[in-house]
Amino acid sequence: MAVNFIPTDPALLHPVNGLRIGVTEAGVRKANRKDVTVMLLDAGASVAGVFTLNRFCAAPVQMCRDHLALNHGIRAILINTGNANAGTGDDGLARARSTCIALARHLDIAPEQVLPFSTGVIMEPLPNDRIEAALPAALKDAQPNHWGKAAEGIMTTDTLPKAFSEQVQIAGKTVTVTGISKGAGMIRPNMATMLGFLATDAVIPQALMQQLAKDLADQSFNRVTIDGDTSTNDSFIVIATNKIALHADLTPATAEFDALKAAMMRVAQKLAQAIVRDGEGATKFITVKVTGGKVQEECTKAAYAIAHSPLVKTAFFASDPNLGRILAAVGYAGITDLDQTKISLNLDDVAIVRDGGRFSDLPRSRRRSRDEAKRNHRPHRPRSWHSRRHRLDLRFLV
Repeated sequence: MAVNFIPTDPALLHPVNGLRIGVTEAGVRKANRKDVTVMLLDAGASVAGVFTLNRFCAAPVQMCRDHLALNHGIRAILINTGNANAGTGDDGLARARSTCIALARHLDIAPEQVLPFSTGVIMEPLPNDRIEAALPAALKDAQPNHWGKAAEGIMTTDTLPKAFSEQVQIAGKTVTVTGISKGAGMIRPNMATMLGFLATDAVIPQALMQQLAKDLADQSFNRVTIDGDTSTNDSFIVIATNKIALHADLTPATAEFDALKAAMMRVAQKLAQAIVRDGEGATKFITVKVTGGKVQEECTKAAYAIAHSPLVKTAFFASDPNLGRILAAVGYAGITDLDQTKISLNLDDVAIVRDGGRFSDLPRSRRRSRDEAKRNHRPHRPRSWHSRRHRLDLRFLV
């Protein structure tokens, strides 16, 4: 069961001008389930992507990188679930290329203008014949308001579809940002076993897209972890259909760009957090915030050490306030000149550590409460730890 996550009503997902979506059933792995999705882009869209850092990346990831590098103008995105087309060698590349050629023929575009994505079981041949046979139905289904169907169509082990949308006023114009994602297991930074697609109808020059995609990923999908695994198919695609001009010369220095990026960041972060909330076996949603390091890298190392620690995870899972595990994780985070006497730690609004040691006002009744629980044959669960969501605030005082 997802942790405090209610899916967005599909009726509240705003269509993005210049983009249509079609979803169908191809029987890639299971019958009677949506497993093939196409996104069709009007000519002139700007597209960029961020992909897994796993060196054993899947065939579609390799092909997407190649097609984006050609800069021929992406016109279509093809997504299948049920089969990851990973660990499939040259045969996997050939099958991925075949699906791009098939879709390109239907649309009268070049195969290099198609980006393929696959997610599902690894090391099985992609049933490209089924996918290609289903393309006419997917194209016939294509509509601007099918974001909700697409969120369902890209699911694998997800229990709920993940989609968010918002409209903002920028320079007197209404701009739409809508996105979908999938993921539930093999999730950690450096991208996760996830697919994410984020689109806006604003005009963004292609020259700005790659850095924008990286910035969005670094502050959203690359800030999540569930089980610490990095997958082979992770992909995050950012699309600007270039239908609404905000500024004659849109650059990162303009207020319009900053407002647009902020809106896209909000949607990206919601999509990333939805993946964590729907994580396989997840019972709690933990936010780790680290401040006060000499450089950002120190804060990042400490946050990841805490979030990846199996002992920290088991403490929260069991509602056992063994908070020394958090400090231990900070200690092995790789900060060579760490001064433990300058560390403070809060759990939500409760002060836990000050000056590197136990906060003097912290109650000391934990052991007595646990002994009482044993005598009464009841598990000890401090009330404050029953919450399914916590925030850890760690500060280095430098």
